[in-house]
Amino acid sequence: MLRFTLLWLLVFFLSLVSSSARPAPFAMRISCGARQNVRTAPTYALWYKDFGYTGGIPANATTPSFITPPLKTLRYFPLSEGPENCYGINRVPKGHYTVRIFFGLIKQPDFDNEPLFEISVEGTLIHSLKSGWTSHDDQVFAESLVFLLDGTVSICFHSTGHGDPAIISIEILQVDDKAYYSGPERGKGVILKTTSRLTCGTAKPRFDEDYSGDHWGGDRYWEPIRTFGQNADEPRSTENSIKQASDAPNFYPEALYQSAVVSTDSQPDLAYTIDVDPNKNYSIWLHFAEIDALVTDAGQRVFDVLLNGDTIFKEIDIVKMSGDRYTALVLNRTVAVSGRTVTITLHPKEGHHAIINAIEIFQVIAAESKTSSAEVRALQALKRSLGLPNHFAWNGDPCVPKEHPWSGADCQFDKSGRKWFIDGLDLSNQGLKGFLPDDISKLIHLQSLNLSGNTIHGVIPSSLGTITSLELLDLSYNFLNGSIPESLGNLTALRRLNLNGNSLSGRVPGALGGRLLNGASFNFTDNAGLCGIPGLPTCGPHLSAGAKVGIAFGVSLSFLLLVICSVCYWKRRQNILRAQQIAARGAPYAKARTQFSHDIQMSRHHNHGHTRTAAENGPSLLS
Repeated sequence: MLRFTLLWLLVFFLSLVSSSARPAPFAMRISCGARQNVRTAPTYALWYKDFGYTGGIPANATTPSFITPPLKTLRYFPLSEGPENCYGINRVPKGHYTVRIFFGLIKQPDFDNEPLFEISVEGTLIHSLKSGWTSHDDQVFAESLVFLLDGTVSICFHSTGHGDPAIISIEILQVDDKAYYSGPERGKGVILKTTSRLTCGTAKPRFDEDYSGDHWGGDRYWEPIRTFGQNADEPRSTENSIKQASDAPNFYPEALYQSAVVSTDSQPDLAYTIDVDPNKNYSIWLHFAEIDALVTDAGQRVFDVLLNGDTIFKEIDIVKMSGDRYTALVLNRTVAVSGRTVTITLHPKEGHHAIINAIEIFQVIAAESKTSSAEVRALQALKRSLGLPNHFAWNGDPCVPKEHPWSGADCQFDKSGRKWFIDGLDLSNQGLKGFLPDDISKLIHLQSLNLSGNTIHGVIPSSLGTITSLELLDLSYNFLNGSIPESLGNLTALRRLNLNGNSLSGRVPGALGGRLLNGASFNFTDNAGLCGIPGLPTCGPHLSAGAKVGIAFGVSLSFLLLVICSVCYWKRRQNILRAQQIAARGAPYAKARTQFSHDIQMSRHHNHGHTRTAAENGPSLLS
């Protein structure tokens, strides 16, 4: 009984431990251009075959750096397919993510060896490739920390006219929701773009996976820097365990704190400079652990930290602030930078020289508000129905990034709703075909719609009459037919309406005709079937739509009855003719039989008075 009780308690304890263990983070790795899933050494990470792209061409890849994933293919986006192309990944759980994109080179001699383009995530521009990126390991990828809240992620590549964007891989790696939280200003509307991430005092570049780091860390790449300058510092390293390193929410790998650089007598200040974009905000993360054997207690190493000459941390005592030697300490500060460089200086105050283990620098980017999802769907329906050419590249978000809006679309920002909307659409003279979908009415903020000079056919959707903000509607010189919807009379803001050069018919709605008296400019010419306003033919008796349907039904029914009667008459006539033909063929035989019968009857009548007996006629032959 006791053994059974102990076994039950053990099972119960194990179940509690397993239920409380944190699940693995979501991870999606895509090998662009690949037709099959692949795994790569040394961690055997799974890369899914290519999917979710809006266009592009798969090709063999040349990897520009040894840190690039060892994948053999890429996907590139020629300008002939439009200046904007995207990956749209669905079924991404709501959360906080590292999104990383590795660039590649097309393995063909006749292609530009170093394309320059821009990358956006969720409509926010996060990176612009600069000339020479293939020569720097930390520039062969773009990385950002972003909150994904609607189950999808959109990653777009914007051509700048300098070669075709070429992408080797995309990674979407979940991190803790509070990772890199630096205060109330670091909300879900902020994106952190990785500018630099350094591990000091070592020459080995590593990812978190190489450090056996926690998967919730996002598999960060750490660029090695053994020294900040010749004779300026010395490396330090240890094999001792580091406490408080892999704690939530950032889950730094312990090995990150097992190496460092220390300043020297010849150069007491420890300084590092990096190029940055000017007039931006940057989030600085500094990593320390006292691993120098010469420092054994608090107060033996004290230094200030300056950024571009301004003190951001005073009297840093690692042992005192972390609680012990071989214990991780992380300090963070967000600063505005007006110049093109960031210089971090550690200035000794007491005791031994300054020491630092790792540095992270992020550019703080305000996430762009997106376009109304209903209006995006309406534009996508219009794209399909009109068969927009590839060069329009209606991919991603219509209004953001603001540097790359959709061709032909004008956007306005609704401050109250924190959404973009479409207030103008000009697709005139673009060779568009197809028809106008009813979903166009979901562009409820449209003030101007110009689709003139195309080959659009079909009817004008009556739903257009619900876009009450329309001031200009130009559908001229297309192949539209049918009547002008009565609903267009509801567009009280309409000041210019061009429907000329189509095949429209019927009466112009009276409400539109009356608007001409108030200074509106309407053009209905070159529509042979239109009538009802000055300048057009006079209409006949006006029939409602129901009456027209009734007349059409009556005409159809009458025609059907006429066809049925004609068929019946034809069949009856055929039967009569067939009977006459049969009678005609049998006439000679019938005449002969009639004559023979007549002769017999006449013979009998003639012999009636001359009847003889057998004796008179001679002897009988039947004796």
